[in-house]
Amino acid sequence: MTSPKRSLALALTLALGLPGMAPAEEGGDVLKPAQAGAQPVPIAVAKLAAAPKVDGDLADWGTDGWVKVPVQPAIIGDGKNKAGKLEVKLKAGVAGDSFFMALQWPDPKADTTYRPWEWNEGKGKHERSKLRDDMMAVRFEVDGDFDSCMLSKKVYRVDLWQWSAGRTNRAGLAEDYLHTLSSKPLEDAAEFPMADGGTTYIKKSLDAGANLWENAKADPAKKETQDGVVIPPNPAGSSADVLAKGSWKDGVWTLELSRKLDTTHPDDRPFKVGEKIRGQIAVFNEGWAEHKSFSDVLLFDFAGIN
Repeated sequence: MTSPKRSLALALTLALGLPGMAPAEEGGDVLKPAQAGAQPVPIAVAKLAAAPKVDGDLADWGTDGWVKVPVQPAIIGDGKNKAGKLEVKLKAGVAGDSFFMALQWPDPKADTTYRPWEWNEGKGKHERSKLRDDMMAVRFEVDGDFDSCMLSKKVYRVDLWQWSAGRTNRAGLAEDYLHTLSSKPLEDAAEFPMADGGTTYIKKSLDAGANLWENAKADPAKKETQDGVVIPPNPAGSSADVLAKGSWKDGVWTLELSRKLDTTHPDDRPFKVGEKIRGQIAVFNEGWAEHKSFSDVLLFDFAGIN
């Protein structure tokens, strides 16, 4: 039986749809991770004439400066991947003291429900559905030896923004995490055994502040489908400093993200004029385990915002 730590590590390793070595569970197949391209995709961060409204509408983004970013399934031959190969249209810019990003990608159906409680008449009780919502994740290097593979034995940290259609979108935010990857033990980290006998340690820490969403409890008196999520009011702290709003129309998701260039929070990656920052994106169609699609490394260039 696979240990809880290994199962958690696998979930974390593939949380962005990023490649890495994945050992087989007993009696299962060996996962074959796809490899990112050798050359990063350049993303020129533009100086915007005005700050776009973060509302899931691209009307104020203009037609220039968009980059088509291909994404591919994280696991080769993954029959459960619902995103597949597709292109994400992406644009990044700065207005005032804030960074903005817009993304658009095809999805034939908007999945905006996360694990609702469904009434089972035969059992006389509510049961948690397996339905998952669509997601988009973006990560930026913080420090260390950044690598597209989370199990490369390299030591580095990333700032991870995670938007979900049925959870954080209701709060108008994206979850904000600090990911630490190391070949040495870390407190409260998931442990992932490597093929050569070594171990990779992966720690995913929510930024300081409150959770943006919580699991809801079902009301047994109401024999009907009920929301599986509660959105706490007035979120605050570093965990709530990434604005995000998505909308779906005619088979296309549109998402806008924004954050201060420098929040002064120690768990955030500041963005500075003139620097280049590596990152990646991942598309989750119904956000299920490793069954999602990831991009090559993106190189965000802030030279043009002087």
